[in-house]
Amino acid sequence: MRELKGRAALLTGASSGLGPIIARRLHAEGVQFILSARREAELQRLAAELPGSRVIVADLARRGEAERLAAEAGRVDILISNAGVPVSGRLVDLEVPNIDRGLDVNLRAAIVLTRLLLPGMLERQAGHVVVMASLAGQIPGPRNSVYNATKFGLRGFGHALRTELRGTGVSASVVSPSFVSEAGMWADSGQHSPFEVPPGRVADAVLHAIQQDKAEITVAPVMGRIGGRFALIAPSTFLRVAGRTAGIPPEAVEGQRSKS
Repeated sequence: MRELKGRAALLTGASSGLGPIIARRLHAEGVQFILSARREAELQRLAAELPGSRVIVADLARRGEAERLAAEAGRVDILISNAGVPVSGRLVDLEVPNIDRGLDVNLRAAIVLTRLLLPGMLERQAGHVVVMASLAGQIPGPRNSVYNATKFGLRGFGHALRTELRGTGVSASVVSPSFVSEAGMWADSGQHSPFEVPPGRVADAVLHAIQQDKAEITVAPVMGRIGGRFALIAPSTFLRVAGRTAGIPPEAVEGQRSKS
């Protein structure tokens, strides 16, 4: 899908973080947006900034909201599943409702929205699905198991969907950013990392993924991209190295090795 002017895009998680930055970047290319998130005031401000945009308030942590959003959106040429929530901590310390919220917002919503919007794209033989995953979908981390699960799941979903759609005129891409500075969950935490990338690079990657029909773009410094590949190719070795670096007890790493 090289020509974006006049295309209708549904963007979830549009009110904050990467959402407005992605919307501004693609709007400059002529994309018309359906902006969705929980906070209406922020959505309305962004819509006023981007002429031609519509707003649909939806809380994707609530069952039925993804279905309602798809129905109200109407025609969608591009779906950008950007909504996400942090889910961190040792698994034994997480409450089940928090696990459910992470799974529903980060993973289920993207799958359900794609399922409901895909028939229209297939009928028109044109469309693109962008799944916003993360470097956390390539590199597992301690006290991050549920968040890792959602991002690994999104990567698997996006790649399998792309294969399934081959030859239909519709495609799918995965965008996997590292820690994003200035905007989003990582920036809000106040922490810093040598693997940070500016949000504008992520927005450029979304645009490039659609225009050039890329399977996946990992937005990270070189060492982050190498680490991601290493983790995917040799998970046992990676877990041993990461465990020593992070100070994880050897027995915990051994437990992970038995499952890799």
